[in-house]
Amino acid sequence: MIQILAFYLFAIMVIASGVLTIIARNPVHSVLWLILAFFNAAGLMLLAGAEFIAMLLVIVYVGAVAVLFLFVVMMLDIDFAELRAGFANYAMFGLLLALVLVGEVIFAVGAWNAGGIELAQRVSPIPNDQPNIEALGALLYTRYLYIFEAAGLVLLVAMIGAIVLTHRRRGGTRPQNISEQVKRRPQDAVRNVNPPVGEGVQL
Repeated sequence: MIQILAFYLFAIMVIASGVLTIIARNPVHSVLWLILAFFNAAGLMLLAGAEFIAMLLVIVYVGAVAVLFLFVVMMLDIDFAELRAGFANYAMFGLLLALVLVGEVIFAVGAWNAGGIELAQRVSPIPNDQPNIEALGALLYTRYLYIFEAAGLVLLVAMIGAIVLTHRRRGGTRPQNISEQVKRRPQDAVRNVNPPVGEGVQL
C-alpha cells in the first residue's frame, strides 16, 4: 500500500514540477523546479526497482546538468536585487517545500524497504534476489555487449572529432619558446622609467 501512495505522490510532484518549470517567469525558479522534478523522477525509478537509474538522475542530472543550467541562467541579465526584495515573502513557502522534500525522502526510504512495485513486464527478466546494479552489469557485458561497445566507440569518435575541430593552428603568431622564457632574468623583462610630468608613458 505504501508503494502505491509513494508512486502517486512522486508522479504528481513530477508533473507539477514540470508544469511549473515551463510556466515560471523567472529562469532561476524554472531551474529549481527542474531540479525538484529530477528528484521526484529518481523516487519513481527507486520504486520501480531501478536504483542505478535513480542514482544517475540525482548525480548526473541534478549534480551536473541542472547546475550547469543554473550557471547559464546566472549569466543572464537578471535583477537579483528585485529577487532578494521578496525573499521574506517566500520564506514560509521555501520552508514548506523543504519539509515536503524531507517527507518525500523518508517516504521513499520506507517504500523501498517495503519492496519495489512489481512491474507487469520487464525488458529482460532478472532473479528477484539479484540487485538491480548487478543485473544491469550482467546484461551490459553479456547480452548487450556489442551494442554497449558500439555506443562507447561512437562516443570516442565524437570526442576525437571535437578535439580535431577545436585544435587548429593559428597563423601569424610567434611560436612559444618555453626554455627562453624560463631563462629570462627579471631585469630583462622589467624596465623602470621615470616619465616627465604631463607627458605620459611612451610604449
